[in-house]
Parts: sequence; C-alpha cells; structure tokens
Amino acid sequence: MILADSQLAFASIGTIGKLFRNRKLSPVELTRFLLARIEQFNPRLNAFLTVTAELALQQAVQAEAELAKGKGHAARHDRGPLQGIPISLKDNIYTAGIRTTAGSKILRDFVPEHDAPLVTALQQSGAVLLGKTNMHEFAYGATNVNPHFGASRNPWDLGRITGGSSGGSAASLAAGLSYGSIGTDTGGSIRIPSSLCGTVGLKPSRGTVSTSNVVPLSPSLDVVGPMARTVADVALLWHTIRVSSRGPSPGPSSARKPRLGIPKEFFFDLLSPDVAAAYNSAIRLLRKNGAQIKKVSWPLMETTEEAGNQIAWAEALFCHQRSGWFPLRASEYGEDVRSRLELGTKVSAVTYLEALQSRERFILEFHSMIEEQELDAIVVPSTPITASLIGEESVSIGRALHPTRALLLRLNRPANLLGSPAISVPCHLTSTNLPVGLQFIGPLHSDSFLLALAGAFERLRIRASQVPFPLPPASK
Repeated sequence: MILADSQLAFASIGTIGKLFRNRKLSPVELTRFLLARIEQFNPRLNAFLTVTAELALQQAVQAEAELAKGKGHAARHDRGPLQGIPISLKDNIYTAGIRTTAGSKILRDFVPEHDAPLVTALQQSGAVLLGKTNMHEFAYGATNVNPHFGASRNPWDLGRITGGSSGGSAASLAAGLSYGSIGTDTGGSIRIPSSLCGTVGLKPSRGTVSTSNVVPLSPSLDVVGPMARTVADVALLWHTIRVSSRGPSPGPSSARKPRLGIPKEFFFDLLSPDVAAAYNSAIRLLRKNGAQIKKVSWPLMETTEEAGNQIAWAEALFCHQRSGWFPLRASEYGEDVRSRLELGTKVSAVTYLEALQSRERFILEFHSMIEEQELDAIVVPSTPITASLIGEESVSIGRALHPTRALLLRLNRPANLLGSPAISVPCHLTSTNLPVGLQFIGPLHSDSFLLALAGAFERLRIRASQVPFPLPPASK
C-alpha cells in the first residue's frame, strides 16, 4: 500500500479514488484492510451489528475489474467517485437478503426482500457495503445505548456514548472502519453522533432523499442523510443518494462573504462551558475570515420542544401500532422506547393538529427572519454538551442537572420541524480531548450552499489547527 495503515484508514474518499485510478491501491486490497480493522476494533466499539464480509469482497472484486478496464471518469466502466469505496449503512435501512434489525429485539431476525432506493443508488455507484451499523432501538433515542445489542462506544473515549440514533455509523467513521455511512435523522440522529464523535453529518432538506424502505419513526420528521469524516465526502454521498434537487439553493455569490445569524433565544440558555468556548472560538474564526454575523430574534423557538414531542409521540405510536408491534409485543421493547410509545397514547387528535399548526407557524417565522435579515444561514452549536459517560442519565450545567437525552435533542429538533437542511461539522476539541460540533441551518433546499459553507469552515479550522487529524485509532 502507498499509505501507512493509519493514513489509509482515515484518508478521504477523493484520495482513495485517486489511488484506485493510479493503480496504487485496489478495491479488494482496501476492503480486506477495513474488514481486518473491523474484526480487530469492533468488539470494543460495537459499531457494527452485521458485517457483510462476503458481499463486500464480491463488490470489491467487481469494482476492481471494472476500474481495470479503463482509466479516468470518461471510461465506460468508471461509475464515479464512490466506485470501490467501503461504506456502511444504519441498520434501519432495508437491504435485500441482509438482516435489518432497526436495533430492536422485534426485528432481530428480519431479512428484507427489497433494497431501499438509496441502497440501489449506492450499488449503482459501485460502493462496497461493509455492513449494518448499531443504532438506538427503532431510532428512538439520542444516546445509542441499546438494551438488545449493547451500547456503541465513542472512539475518542470508550467509556462514553456515541450519541444516537445513528451512533454506530459515527463510531465506524471516527475509528477509521469505513469511509462513509448513511444514517437517519428525526430529531438529530445524524447530527448528534456526528458532533460527539468528531465527524460530519448532513440532515438534508426533507424530501430530497427517499425514506422508502426505511423503518419509520415519525414520518413527517424522518429524513435520511450522509455521514463521513469530511464535508467533501458527505457531499459525494449526498449527490449519490438524493432523488430531488428541486427548489432554490440560496446563498452568497462568490463576490461576498456569507451572512450568518446567531439566535438570541433558546440555543444558548443551556450550554456547557466547554461547548460555549468551542463555539465562541469558531465564531471568531468565521468573523476573522470575513463572515458577516449578527444576532437575530427567533421568538417561536421556545415552542419547538413541545410541538416536536407531540408530533413524534403520536406518529411513532401510529407506526408501531400499524406494524402490529405495540402494544402486542410491548415487553420486547427497551424501557426507554416503550415509555415514549406509551406517551403517544396520551396525545389527542386535537393536540397533534395543534402541534402541526405550531410547526407551520415556526416554518413561516424562520423563512421570514432569513429573508428580512438577509441571512444565508443560522450558526449554532450542534449539541450543548460533549459525549457523556455511558449510563449517565443526566448532566450538570451550572448548578442544575438536566436529562442527557433532552440536552442532546435540544439544539437539533428545530431543523427537523423546519424540514430545512442542517449540517454538523467538527469545530474544536475540549481540554479533555472530546469533539465539539458546529451546526449550520439553512432555508429549505439550501443543501448545496450549506455543504459549501461547512466545507469553507472546515478548511479554516484545519488551517487554524483547531482539530488534529487523523482521528484517534479505536485502540485508544
């Protein structure tokens, strides 16, 4: 191999693609390398629930044969930048002939007959599937502490959570066990683990990536999105799986710097000192490099938590009742998920409809604020805390204890209610060597601009040496 093992494990998709096409690395060689890393590190990390070693090698052999037939993107057999790239999928995404558990006891032995459309798109791109990643049961939690399969462990500190519900995906990336992953996000399930594990995660605009053949949680909030170690790699995955790019892609022209808003309300009421310091450092870096940043008022922020809860409780209950799982098989759920499904039984039709109305008002207010203030995006922390210890149900901020789950969801749910794109990108390491994420939230269908904005910040951060690369190995 042309790179040292540590360099290869944390290389970008673009770098790997160049090595393939220059005949300095083969897809089969790379796939075997990562399968060996998974075998070595996964027992400690618990990032993968199912490893598809035989399939991965078959796909790698095919990619290698096709790439050998021609050189360059113009070649007939070159499928593009993901060809031969080993990736993973969250285990609530249907894969034909491969177990898809949704992190649950109920679906422990479920093997779908069909692929999700996004899986078909990835197959057509020539990507190599390494396996299915651990997740919070039925995607209904923010810690990835799973009562049926065990907790995923954070590669930065194995005693800490990865965040959820796409925690196995983030752990696999942070430990150099895959080059990309696809997760789902209903209240932060892509951005929370990306923030806590020091990776990048995009929650796309609702409707731009198909949720068909993905185990649902709350259909009006659910989205599917890409996760990787760099913004550029996330963009490559997003362009592959998206089914729609409709609508405008607002943002500044190349002639001016971005205009970013900092909300006066809500986002900074509960923030750990470490996260506050990291966020303030990121804002200084953005300002120093020309970004126009101003504080703005977003009054309806206080209503988002209640509206989001009512919608999610009711819709999750409906999905699980329709599937015949709840309450018939209530004893097979973990306590935390079962208790939230029970909360759904207390949501009246009137309460649910009122929550939907609150959501519509919230969406209108956000886009009016963006237009009136001439903003391109909002910039806020991704999570108010860094990764907590596994089993730590509450975290102290100031003199008060707050539920860990509520803290992790707090700054993420607004973008789900909006249906707008949001991206978490690493911005700093704390004094205890834990990652902190920065979140950009944009208007509907501004996904391309947010990726460009996050990519620009990523380059600034690397130049400022605020986060060391490569990420630490899983053996830490």
